[in-house]
Amino acid sequence: MDFEIRADRTPQGRKKLSREREEYSRLVQQGYSNTEACRIVGVDRRTGNKWRNGRSGERNRKPVPPVNPVVPASGSSRYLCEDERIHIADRLRENATVRAIAAELGRSPSTVSREIRRNRHPGSGAYRPHAAQARAEARRPRPKPRKILEKPELWEAVQTMLDEKWSPEQICQALRQKFPDRPEMHVVHETVYQALYVQGRGQLRRELAGALRSGRARRRPQRQANCRQPRFTTPMVMISERPAEAADRAVPGHWEGDLIIGKDGKSAIGTLVERATRYVMLLHLPGDHTAEAVLGTLTATVQTLPAQLKRSLTWDQGSEMARHGEFTLATDIPVYFCDPASPWQRGSNENTNGLLRQYFPKGTDLSVHTPDHLTAVADQLNRRPRKTLGWETPAERLHKLLAI
Repeated sequence: MDFEIRADRTPQGRKKLSREREEYSRLVQQGYSNTEACRIVGVDRRTGNKWRNGRSGERNRKPVPPVNPVVPASGSSRYLCEDERIHIADRLRENATVRAIAAELGRSPSTVSREIRRNRHPGSGAYRPHAAQARAEARRPRPKPRKILEKPELWEAVQTMLDEKWSPEQICQALRQKFPDRPEMHVVHETVYQALYVQGRGQLRRELAGALRSGRARRRPQRQANCRQPRFTTPMVMISERPAEAADRAVPGHWEGDLIIGKDGKSAIGTLVERATRYVMLLHLPGDHTAEAVLGTLTATVQTLPAQLKRSLTWDQGSEMARHGEFTLATDIPVYFCDPASPWQRGSNENTNGLLRQYFPKGTDLSVHTPDHLTAVADQLNRRPRKTLGWETPAERLHKLLAI
Protein backbone atom coordinates (compact mmCIF):
# COMPACT_ATOMS: atom_id res chain seq x y z
CA MET A 1 0.00 0.00 0.00
CA ASP A 2 1.46 3.33 -1.13
CA PHE A 3 -0.67 5.37 1.24
CA GLU A 4 0.96 6.25 4.56
CA ILE A 5 -1.40 5.98 7.53
CA ARG A 6 -1.56 9.07 9.72
CA ALA A 7 0.29 8.57 12.97
CA ASP A 8 -1.30 11.62 14.54
CA ARG A 9 -4.99 10.83 15.20
CA THR A 10 -5.82 14.11 16.92
CA PRO A 11 -8.64 16.20 15.41
CA GLN A 12 -7.46 18.44 12.55
CA GLY A 13 -10.35 20.90 12.47
CA ARG A 14 -11.32 22.18 9.01
CA LYS A 15 -8.22 20.78 7.31
CA LYS A 16 -9.09 19.24 3.94
CA LEU A 17 -8.04 15.59 4.00
CA SER A 18 -8.02 15.15 0.23
CA ARG A 19 -5.51 12.28 0.16
CA GLU A 20 -7.26 10.53 3.02
CA ARG A 21 -10.63 10.91 1.31
CA GLU A 22 -9.31 9.42 -1.91
CA GLU A 23 -7.81 6.46 -0.06
CA TYR A 24 -11.03 6.00 1.91
CA SER A 25 -13.02 5.84 -1.32
CA ARG A 26 -10.61 3.26 -2.78
CA LEU A 27 -10.92 1.05 0.28
CA VAL A 28 -14.71 1.23 0.29
CA GLN A 29 -14.82 0.19 -3.37
CA GLN A 30 -12.62 -2.80 -2.49
CA GLY A 31 -15.23 -3.94 0.03
CA TYR A 32 -13.95 -2.54 3.33
CA SER A 33 -16.61 -1.40 5.78
CA ASN A 34 -16.83 2.21 6.86
CA THR A 35 -15.30 1.39 10.27
CA GLU A 36 -12.37 -0.53 8.79
CA ALA A 37 -11.65 2.07 6.11
CA CYS A 38 -11.74 4.87 8.70
CA ARG A 39 -9.39 2.95 11.00
CA ILE A 40 -6.88 2.36 8.18
CA VAL A 41 -6.99 5.93 6.89
CA GLY A 42 -7.02 7.41 10.36
CA VAL A 43 -10.23 9.42 10.48
CA ASP A 44 -13.32 9.34 12.64
CA ARG A 45 -16.22 7.12 11.55
CA ARG A 46 -18.50 10.14 11.29
CA THR A 47 -16.09 11.69 8.79
CA GLY A 48 -16.19 8.49 6.74
CA ASN A 49 -19.97 8.54 6.74
CA LYS A 50 -19.93 12.10 5.42
CA TRP A 51 -17.51 11.14 2.66
CA ARG A 52 -19.51 8.05 1.69
CA ASN A 53 -22.82 9.93 1.60
CA GLY A 54 -21.51 13.01 -0.14
CA ARG A 55 -21.96 15.51 2.70
CA SER A 56 -19.78 18.57 2.69
CA GLY A 57 -19.39 18.66 6.47
CA GLU A 58 -20.30 22.35 6.61
CA ARG A 59 -23.64 23.82 7.52
CA ASN A 60 -25.84 25.78 5.13
CA ARG A 61 -24.16 24.26 2.11
CA LYS A 62 -25.76 22.10 -0.52
CA PRO A 63 -24.81 18.43 -0.40
CA VAL A 64 -22.17 17.35 -2.90
CA PRO A 65 -22.08 14.04 -4.77
CA PRO A 66 -20.03 11.29 -3.11
CA VAL A 67 -16.42 10.84 -4.17
CA ASN A 68 -16.47 8.01 -6.71
CA PRO A 69 -19.93 6.93 -5.55
CA VAL A 70 -20.73 3.26 -5.72
CA VAL A 71 -23.80 3.37 -7.96
CA PRO A 72 -26.16 0.41 -7.88
CA ALA A 73 -25.85 -1.43 -11.18
CA SER A 74 -29.08 -1.11 -13.11
CA GLY A 75 -27.83 -3.09 -16.09
CA SER A 76 -29.92 -2.81 -19.22
CA SER A 77 -33.23 -2.87 -17.34
CA ARG A 78 -35.67 -0.06 -18.00
CA TYR A 79 -36.99 -0.45 -14.45
CA LEU A 80 -35.39 0.80 -11.25
CA CYS A 81 -34.13 -1.97 -9.01
CA GLU A 82 -34.35 -2.16 -5.21
CA ASP A 83 -30.72 -1.06 -4.71
CA GLU A 84 -31.39 2.06 -6.74
CA ARG A 85 -34.45 2.84 -4.67
CA ILE A 86 -32.39 2.47 -1.48
CA HIS A 87 -29.84 4.87 -2.95
CA ILE A 88 -32.59 7.37 -3.76
CA ALA A 89 -33.97 7.16 -0.21
CA ASP A 90 -30.53 7.65 1.35
CA ARG A 91 -29.77 10.68 -0.78
CA LEU A 92 -33.20 12.22 -0.18
CA ARG A 93 -32.54 12.11 3.55
CA GLU A 94 -29.36 14.05 2.84
CA ASN A 95 -31.35 16.69 0.88
CA ALA A 96 -29.65 15.85 -2.39
CA THR A 97 -31.31 17.21 -5.52
CA VAL A 98 -33.13 15.02 -8.00
CA ARG A 99 -30.61 15.85 -10.71
CA ALA A 100 -27.69 14.90 -8.47
CA ILE A 101 -29.33 11.57 -7.64
CA ALA A 102 -30.08 10.90 -11.31
CA ALA A 103 -26.47 11.62 -12.29
CA GLU A 104 -25.22 9.19 -9.65
CA LEU A 105 -27.56 6.47 -10.88
CA GLY A 106 -27.02 7.12 -14.57
CA ARG A 107 -30.74 7.74 -14.99
CA SER A 108 -32.79 10.59 -16.42
CA PRO A 109 -33.88 13.22 -13.85
CA SER A 110 -37.48 12.66 -14.97
CA THR A 111 -37.15 8.95 -14.10
CA VAL A 112 -36.06 9.74 -10.54
CA SER A 113 -38.67 12.49 -10.14
CA ARG A 114 -41.46 10.21 -11.38
CA GLU A 115 -40.29 7.40 -9.10
CA ILE A 116 -40.44 9.65 -6.04
CA ARG A 117 -43.84 11.07 -6.98
CA ARG A 118 -45.50 7.74 -7.75
CA ASN A 119 -44.05 5.54 -5.02
CA ARG A 120 -43.82 7.73 -1.94
CA HIS A 121 -46.08 7.09 1.02
CA PRO A 122 -49.58 8.39 0.17
CA GLY A 123 -50.08 9.78 3.67
CA SER A 124 -46.80 11.15 4.98
CA GLY A 125 -45.18 11.70 1.59
CA ALA A 126 -41.98 9.99 2.80
CA TYR A 127 -40.09 7.89 0.29
CA ARG A 128 -39.46 4.39 1.68
CA PRO A 129 -37.45 2.20 -0.72
CA HIS A 130 -38.82 -1.23 0.20
CA ALA A 131 -42.42 -0.03 0.14
CA ALA A 132 -41.71 1.75 -3.15
CA GLN A 133 -40.32 -1.49 -4.59
CA ALA A 134 -43.48 -3.33 -3.55
CA ARG A 135 -45.74 -0.70 -5.14
CA ALA A 136 -43.77 -0.81 -8.40
CA GLU A 137 -43.90 -4.60 -8.57
CA ALA A 138 -47.65 -4.57 -7.90
CA ARG A 139 -48.23 -2.28 -10.90
CA ARG A 140 -45.95 -4.14 -13.28
CA PRO A 141 -47.83 -7.38 -14.13
CA ARG A 142 -49.03 -7.65 -17.74
CA PRO A 143 -51.31 -7.77 -19.54
CA LYS A 144 -53.42 -5.10 -17.96
CA PRO A 145 -57.09 -4.59 -18.85
CA ARG A 146 -57.29 -2.04 -21.63
CA LYS A 147 -59.60 0.95 -21.47
CA ILE A 148 -61.15 0.22 -24.85
CA LEU A 149 -62.07 -3.34 -23.88
CA GLU A 150 -63.45 -2.40 -20.47
CA LYS A 151 -66.07 -0.10 -21.99
CA PRO A 152 -68.29 -1.71 -24.65
CA GLU A 153 -69.66 1.66 -25.77
CA LEU A 154 -66.15 2.97 -26.38
CA TRP A 155 -65.17 -0.25 -28.15
CA GLU A 156 -68.17 -0.01 -30.48
CA ALA A 157 -67.48 3.65 -31.27
CA VAL A 158 -63.83 2.95 -32.13
CA GLN A 159 -64.74 -0.03 -34.32
CA THR A 160 -67.35 2.01 -36.17
CA MET A 161 -64.83 4.70 -37.06
CA LEU A 162 -62.22 2.09 -37.99
CA ASP A 163 -64.79 0.67 -40.40
CA GLU A 164 -64.84 4.13 -41.96
CA LYS A 165 -61.02 3.83 -42.23
CA TRP A 166 -60.38 6.77 -39.93
CA SER A 167 -56.92 7.09 -38.47
CA PRO A 168 -56.43 6.64 -34.68
CA GLU A 169 -55.75 10.38 -34.28
CA GLN A 170 -58.96 11.23 -36.12
CA ILE A 171 -60.84 8.79 -33.89
CA CYS A 172 -59.60 10.30 -30.63
CA GLN A 173 -60.44 13.83 -31.78
CA ALA A 174 -63.92 12.76 -32.88
CA LEU A 175 -64.57 11.10 -29.52
CA ARG A 176 -63.61 14.29 -27.67
CA GLN A 177 -65.98 16.35 -29.81
CA LYS A 178 -68.84 13.85 -29.60
CA PHE A 179 -68.51 13.24 -25.83
CA PRO A 180 -67.07 16.50 -24.43
CA ASP A 181 -68.39 15.87 -20.89
CA ARG A 182 -67.50 12.17 -20.65
CA PRO A 183 -63.77 11.66 -19.99
CA GLU A 184 -64.25 7.89 -19.90
CA MET A 185 -64.96 8.04 -23.66
CA HIS A 186 -61.71 9.89 -24.40
CA VAL A 187 -58.60 8.04 -25.55
CA VAL A 188 -55.29 9.03 -27.05
CA HIS A 189 -54.33 7.67 -30.44
CA GLU A 190 -51.64 5.46 -28.93
CA THR A 191 -54.39 3.56 -27.07
CA VAL A 192 -56.04 2.73 -30.39
CA TYR A 193 -52.73 1.71 -31.93
CA GLN A 194 -52.02 -0.59 -28.97
CA ALA A 195 -55.43 -2.19 -29.35
CA LEU A 196 -54.72 -2.82 -33.03
CA TYR A 197 -51.34 -4.35 -32.38
CA VAL A 198 -52.73 -6.91 -29.94
CA GLN A 199 -55.54 -7.98 -32.25
CA GLY A 200 -53.89 -11.40 -32.54
CA ARG A 201 -55.08 -12.06 -29.01
CA GLY A 202 -58.70 -11.40 -29.91
CA GLN A 203 -58.86 -7.68 -29.12
CA LEU A 204 -60.47 -5.37 -31.69
CA ARG A 205 -61.08 -7.99 -34.35
CA ARG A 206 -59.01 -6.41 -37.06
CA GLU A 207 -56.15 -7.52 -39.21
CA LEU A 208 -53.18 -5.28 -38.60
CA ALA A 209 -52.43 -4.85 -42.30
CA GLY A 210 -55.99 -3.67 -42.87
CA ALA A 211 -55.73 -1.07 -40.11
CA LEU A 212 -52.47 0.44 -41.38
CA ARG A 213 -52.87 2.76 -44.31
CA SER A 214 -49.55 1.72 -45.83
CA GLY A 215 -50.46 -1.97 -45.60
CA ARG A 216 -46.90 -2.78 -44.56
CA ALA A 217 -44.92 -2.60 -41.33
CA ARG A 218 -41.76 -1.08 -42.74
CA ARG A 219 -41.02 1.63 -45.26
CA ARG A 220 -39.58 0.88 -48.61
CA PRO A 221 -36.33 2.56 -49.65
CA GLN A 222 -36.92 5.41 -52.07
CA ARG A 223 -35.17 5.42 -55.39
CA GLN A 224 -32.92 8.34 -56.16
CA ALA A 225 -34.41 11.16 -58.16
CA ASN A 226 -33.17 11.50 -61.70
CA CYS A 227 -33.96 14.15 -64.22
CA ARG A 228 -36.24 13.17 -67.07
CA GLN A 229 -36.44 14.66 -70.52
CA PRO A 230 -39.61 16.56 -71.40
CA ARG A 231 -42.09 14.13 -72.97
CA PHE A 232 -44.67 16.62 -74.32
CA THR A 233 -44.74 18.39 -77.65
CA THR A 234 -46.95 21.15 -76.24
CA PRO A 235 -44.88 23.46 -74.02
CA MET A 236 -45.45 22.93 -70.29
CA VAL A 237 -46.24 25.72 -67.85
CA MET A 238 -44.23 25.01 -64.71
CA ILE A 239 -45.50 25.23 -61.15
CA SER A 240 -43.31 28.26 -60.50
CA GLU A 241 -45.73 30.25 -62.68
CA ARG A 242 -48.82 29.13 -60.79
CA PRO A 243 -50.83 32.01 -59.20
CA ALA A 244 -50.02 32.91 -55.60
CA GLU A 245 -53.65 32.28 -54.60
CA ALA A 246 -53.14 28.59 -55.44
CA ALA A 247 -50.00 28.34 -53.32
CA ASP A 248 -51.55 29.81 -50.16
CA ARG A 249 -54.78 27.76 -50.46
CA ALA A 250 -56.87 30.84 -49.76
CA VAL A 251 -59.23 30.43 -52.73
CA PRO A 252 -60.98 27.17 -53.68
CA GLY A 253 -60.81 25.82 -57.21
CA HIS A 254 -57.13 24.88 -57.53
CA TRP A 255 -56.72 21.13 -57.97
CA GLU A 256 -53.90 18.59 -57.85
CA GLY A 257 -54.10 15.42 -59.92
CA ASP A 258 -52.35 12.10 -60.48
CA LEU A 259 -52.93 8.42 -61.25
CA ILE A 260 -52.68 5.45 -58.91
CA ILE A 261 -51.52 2.44 -60.88
CA GLY A 262 -52.71 -1.15 -60.55
CA LYS A 263 -51.10 -4.54 -61.12
CA ASP A 264 -48.36 -4.65 -63.75
CA GLY A 265 -49.20 -1.08 -64.74
CA LYS A 266 -52.25 -2.25 -66.73
CA SER A 267 -54.96 -0.37 -64.84
CA ALA A 268 -55.30 2.97 -63.11
CA ILE A 269 -57.62 5.35 -61.27
CA GLY A 270 -57.35 9.10 -61.64
CA THR A 271 -57.34 11.23 -58.49
CA LEU A 272 -58.20 14.92 -58.08
CA VAL A 273 -57.81 16.84 -54.80
CA GLU A 274 -58.90 20.43 -54.22
CA ARG A 275 -56.09 22.25 -52.42
CA ALA A 276 -58.09 24.51 -50.08
CA THR A 277 -60.57 21.87 -48.84
CA ARG A 278 -58.86 18.51 -49.64
CA TYR A 279 -62.06 17.51 -51.43
CA VAL A 280 -61.51 14.33 -53.47
CA MET A 281 -62.81 13.24 -56.88
CA LEU A 282 -61.92 9.95 -58.60
CA LEU A 283 -61.68 9.27 -62.35
CA HIS A 284 -62.91 5.95 -63.72
CA LEU A 285 -60.42 4.58 -66.29
CA PRO A 286 -61.56 0.99 -66.93
CA GLY A 287 -59.88 0.40 -70.29
CA ASP A 288 -56.50 2.12 -70.21
CA HIS A 289 -54.80 5.22 -68.91
CA THR A 290 -53.37 6.63 -72.10
CA ALA A 291 -53.31 10.36 -72.77
CA GLU A 292 -56.48 10.08 -74.86
CA ALA A 293 -58.42 8.16 -72.14
CA VAL A 294 -57.32 10.54 -69.40
CA LEU A 295 -58.20 13.57 -71.53
CA GLY A 296 -61.79 12.39 -72.10
CA THR A 297 -62.51 11.33 -68.51
CA LEU A 298 -60.79 14.31 -66.91
CA THR A 299 -62.60 16.78 -69.16
CA ALA A 300 -65.99 15.24 -68.48
CA THR A 301 -65.36 15.22 -64.71
CA VAL A 302 -64.27 18.84 -64.29
CA GLN A 303 -67.07 20.13 -66.50
CA THR A 304 -69.50 19.06 -63.75
CA LEU A 305 -67.90 21.56 -61.34
CA PRO A 306 -69.26 25.07 -60.69
CA ALA A 307 -67.31 27.93 -62.26
CA GLN A 308 -65.70 29.04 -58.98
CA LEU A 309 -64.07 25.61 -58.62
CA LYS A 310 -62.39 25.65 -62.05
CA ARG A 311 -59.25 27.72 -61.59
CA SER A 312 -56.17 25.54 -62.17
CA LEU A 313 -54.84 21.97 -62.21
CA THR A 314 -51.37 20.83 -61.08
CA TRP A 315 -50.01 17.51 -62.36
CA ASP A 316 -46.70 15.71 -62.56
CA GLN A 317 -44.88 15.15 -65.84
CA GLY A 318 -46.55 11.81 -66.58
CA SER A 319 -47.24 10.82 -70.17
CA GLU A 320 -50.98 10.62 -69.42
CA MET A 321 -51.07 14.45 -69.59
CA ALA A 322 -49.49 14.69 -73.04
CA ARG A 323 -52.70 16.29 -74.38
CA HIS A 324 -52.93 18.92 -71.66
CA GLY A 325 -53.26 21.66 -74.25
CA GLU A 326 -56.52 20.19 -75.53
CA PHE A 327 -57.77 19.88 -71.95
CA THR A 328 -57.14 23.58 -71.35
CA LEU A 329 -58.94 24.55 -74.57
CA ALA A 330 -61.97 22.42 -73.64
CA THR A 331 -62.29 23.51 -70.01
CA ASP A 332 -60.47 26.86 -69.80
CA ILE A 333 -58.46 25.43 -66.87
CA PRO A 334 -54.69 26.01 -67.07
CA VAL A 335 -52.44 23.04 -66.25
CA TYR A 336 -49.22 23.54 -64.26
CA PHE A 337 -46.53 20.87 -64.07
CA CYS A 338 -44.31 19.96 -61.14
CA ASP A 339 -40.56 19.78 -61.41
CA PRO A 340 -39.14 16.30 -62.12
CA ALA A 341 -39.03 13.97 -59.11
CA SER A 342 -40.69 16.55 -56.83
CA PRO A 343 -43.86 14.91 -55.47
CA TRP A 344 -43.95 17.27 -52.48
CA GLN A 345 -45.09 20.01 -54.89
CA ARG A 346 -48.40 18.10 -55.01
CA GLY A 347 -48.47 17.32 -51.29
CA SER A 348 -52.25 17.12 -50.90
CA ASN A 349 -52.58 14.71 -53.80
CA GLU A 350 -49.71 12.52 -52.62
CA ASN A 351 -51.26 12.29 -49.16
CA THR A 352 -54.65 11.40 -50.63
CA ASN A 353 -53.13 8.71 -52.84
CA GLY A 354 -51.70 7.15 -49.70
CA LEU A 355 -55.17 7.15 -48.11
CA LEU A 356 -56.67 5.60 -51.23
CA ARG A 357 -54.31 2.64 -51.01
CA GLN A 358 -56.47 1.42 -48.13
CA TYR A 359 -59.23 0.91 -50.68
CA PHE A 360 -57.12 0.09 -53.73
CA PRO A 361 -54.02 -1.86 -52.59
CA LYS A 362 -50.93 -1.95 -54.73
CA GLY A 363 -50.59 -4.99 -56.96
CA THR A 364 -54.33 -5.35 -57.55
CA ASP A 365 -56.43 -4.92 -60.69
CA LEU A 366 -58.04 -1.48 -60.47
CA SER A 367 -60.21 -1.94 -63.56
CA VAL A 368 -62.70 -4.07 -61.57
CA HIS A 369 -63.95 -1.07 -59.58
CA THR A 370 -67.16 0.47 -60.87
CA PRO A 371 -67.90 4.20 -61.08
CA ASP A 372 -70.41 3.82 -58.23
CA HIS A 373 -67.75 2.25 -56.03
CA LEU A 374 -65.29 5.06 -56.82
CA THR A 375 -67.97 7.60 -55.90
CA ALA A 376 -68.64 5.81 -52.61
CA VAL A 377 -64.94 5.79 -51.73
CA ALA A 378 -64.61 9.50 -52.54
CA ASP A 379 -67.68 10.27 -50.42
CA GLN A 380 -66.22 8.36 -47.48
CA LEU A 381 -62.96 10.31 -47.69
CA ASN A 382 -64.86 13.57 -47.97
CA ARG A 383 -66.78 12.73 -44.77
CA ARG A 384 -63.61 11.99 -42.82
CA PRO A 385 -62.45 14.77 -40.43
CA ARG A 386 -59.01 16.15 -41.24
CA LYS A 387 -56.51 17.55 -38.79
CA THR A 388 -55.28 20.14 -41.29
CA LEU A 389 -58.85 21.48 -41.54
CA GLY A 390 -59.27 21.86 -37.79
CA TRP A 391 -61.07 18.50 -37.71
CA GLU A 392 -63.69 19.59 -40.21
CA THR A 393 -64.48 17.28 -43.11
CA PRO A 394 -63.58 18.27 -46.70
CA ALA A 395 -67.28 18.29 -47.58
CA GLU A 396 -68.05 20.70 -44.71
CA ARG A 397 -65.19 23.02 -45.63
CA LEU A 398 -66.16 23.05 -49.31
CA HIS A 399 -69.77 23.86 -48.43
CA LYS A 400 -68.64 26.79 -46.25
CA LEU A 401 -66.37 28.23 -48.94
CA LEU A 402 -69.03 27.96 -51.64
CA ALA A 403 -71.57 29.65 -49.36
CA ILE A 404 -69.40 32.77 -48.98
